[in-house]
Amino acid sequence: MRRLPLFLLVASAAMAAVIGGYVLLPSRATGLLDPHNRMLVARGEGLYLAQCAACHGRHLEGQPNWRGVDADGYLPAPPHDKTGHTWHHPDQLLFNIVKLGTAKAANLKDYKTRMAAFENTLSDDDIIAVLSYIKSQWPEDMQIRHDKLNQAYELKDKAAK
Repeated sequence: MRRLPLFLLVASAAMAAVIGGYVLLPSRATGLLDPHNRMLVARGEGLYLAQCAACHGRHLEGQPNWRGVDADGYLPAPPHDKTGHTWHHPDQLLFNIVKLGTAKAANLKDYKTRMAAFENTLSDDDIIAVLSYIKSQWPEDMQIRHDKLNQAYELKDKAAK
């Protein structure tokens, strides 16, 4: 008879720990990107240097005066490090921007950008590798905030369906 209350107590504590961890801690599986996968990040770094660094900088620093427009009315390439705004966007939008270009991904018909669409240059897996590399360069607290953003985006997306 004593075993049942003890079992229920242990089972309840275990369930509370699992639920609490699920709710309070960001999931490493959140979103499309995996900044903790060393092989993926290494592949992404090579692709980034070959395809992205010419505009966004070898160290993700972006172009000077990226918050304003240049002489031709275009926005310079933003940084992808902690000083930029890449981490403000969910993985799916970042993926779509790289694949389709900013104007098409954000549905901004008259948006002036030099950001090329890479759908004919990089595979989907390549794009995920590049973005995983970029995310791996952010401080841990920024990665966690980005994970939470992805969780919120995924919940909103599921609710809309």
